[in-house]
Amino acid sequence: MASAISANKAELLAIANSVATEKMIDKSIVIEAMEEAIQKAARARYGAENDIRAKLDPMTGDLRLWRVVEVVEEVEDYFKQVDLKAAQKLDKDAKLGDFIVDPLPPVDLGRIDAQSAKQVIFQKVRDAERERQYEEFKDRAGEVITGVIKSVEFGHVIVNLGRAEGVIRRDQQIPREAARVGERVRALITKVERNNRGPQIFLSRAHPDFMKKLFAQEVPEIYDGIIEIRAAARDPGSRAKIGVISHDSSIDPVGACVGMKGSRVQAVVQELQGEKIDIIPWSEDIATFIVNALQPATVARVVLDEEEGRIEVVVPDDQLSLAIGRRGQNVRLASQLTGNQIDIMTEEEASTKRQKEFAERSKMFEEELDVDETLSQLLVAEGFAELEEVAYVPLEELAGIEGFDEELAEELQSRAIEALERHEETARAARRELGVEDDLAEMPHLTEQMLVTLGKAGIKTLDDLADLATDELIARKREAPRRRNNADGPPLRRNQRTEDKGGVLGEYGLSEEQGNEIIMAARAHWFEDEEPAQEPVTQEAADADSEQ
Repeated sequence: MASAISANKAELLAIANSVATEKMIDKSIVIEAMEEAIQKAARARYGAENDIRAKLDPMTGDLRLWRVVEVVEEVEDYFKQVDLKAAQKLDKDAKLGDFIVDPLPPVDLGRIDAQSAKQVIFQKVRDAERERQYEEFKDRAGEVITGVIKSVEFGHVIVNLGRAEGVIRRDQQIPREAARVGERVRALITKVERNNRGPQIFLSRAHPDFMKKLFAQEVPEIYDGIIEIRAAARDPGSRAKIGVISHDSSIDPVGACVGMKGSRVQAVVQELQGEKIDIIPWSEDIATFIVNALQPATVARVVLDEEEGRIEVVVPDDQLSLAIGRRGQNVRLASQLTGNQIDIMTEEEASTKRQKEFAERSKMFEEELDVDETLSQLLVAEGFAELEEVAYVPLEELAGIEGFDEELAEELQSRAIEALERHEETARAARRELGVEDDLAEMPHLTEQMLVTLGKAGIKTLDDLADLATDELIARKREAPRRRNNADGPPLRRNQRTEDKGGVLGEYGLSEEQGNEIIMAARAHWFEDEEPAQEPVTQEAADADSEQ
């Protein structure tokens, strides 16, 4: 490359073609790099203050070199300006203010100039190559690619992808998988970023989508869209679960993924270093899907708690360890697969919990409604759990309970309403004692008890409330699945199981729409002082006013 500048026409074009082919970039970029290198060398010879241009004809190899000067009346910069008389020697039509071309003889580059030109060309070509690599890979996220392991640096695997390099970070590798230099490896492209040193291509072998793509390569029905993988969860290198559904009733999705004598699933298992894969039929019914997801454990029943956003699964005593799995693996993967937090409990534990809840609710009704134990237990047995349910349920539904009449139902509703009013008054007093302003009580959907919770969190004015985002106000706390197997350690305490903080009012089950209404109502006073834009007065309106 050092001799490129002093080479003859044919050699210049041959070098440009060779570099463009080798680096897989446009020939015009190489020509442009050569021109820039010649310009730099010429400025070093004639003076850096000169505005020197170079043009290399890509067809003939002819090289033109010139200086651009401005025609002025009085010359102040002899490098970039020329007077009118001198300019007309170069161009007889030149006039003041024109920029004209002053041809220069070709430069004979020495060793230092040639080396400098070489560096300019190399840098330009290198930048073009990096841009080509980025353009090639930027839209390939989510694609499985094969490469050769180039090196292992600090636990991260560098993979040669042919025209670029990718990296499998330590946390995206399959645990205990040995990476040997020179071996071929398949991985999922998760992200491509532009970087000064070239595109950063991040690869993964631990991502659930990598397993999905492998199944698509092994199972033609998935590739064709007849079978769909609706959900996937992995504990890389150990165990995985996928939920599959068939859009053709004549094709069994599980059987198609397993293949003849397990050939299809085994091909994926081998690629994932022996990772055991449970293939589960996907179902829109969440309870059915959870029962399938917890296989091979047998499930007695599933209890959906929509208010708490949790699911309780009851299993026979002898199935508890199997349902939880080693170190909680089975229930954890089932939770990831279904997107729900799952609590596993035995029938004995479920029975104990029901008895405790029955006793607590009965005691609450007995005290709040001032009724005897039999009547309070009858309410709980009929499905009543809160005072609000008794107070606001249709009267005929309450009167329809065996042994009740309309008079008793009316009396129970009256007592329930009185009890709620007592609670509201107590909460109002507590709220005012905390210093929560009365303006907050006018916000939609907020009860006095909610205002007490806000006050304890330091939210006492409209501005305090208005500064919150909706998630900060209403997001529910999420908890990890409980462990109840003594072999896996003691059960986790509640504060240990909380994964994220949740919103201030997360315990009250407000919807996102309600949360948005509260926040917007709190912010309304910010805009009250703004004067509304006045509509322009038209000429017709002005004329009408003058007539009046």
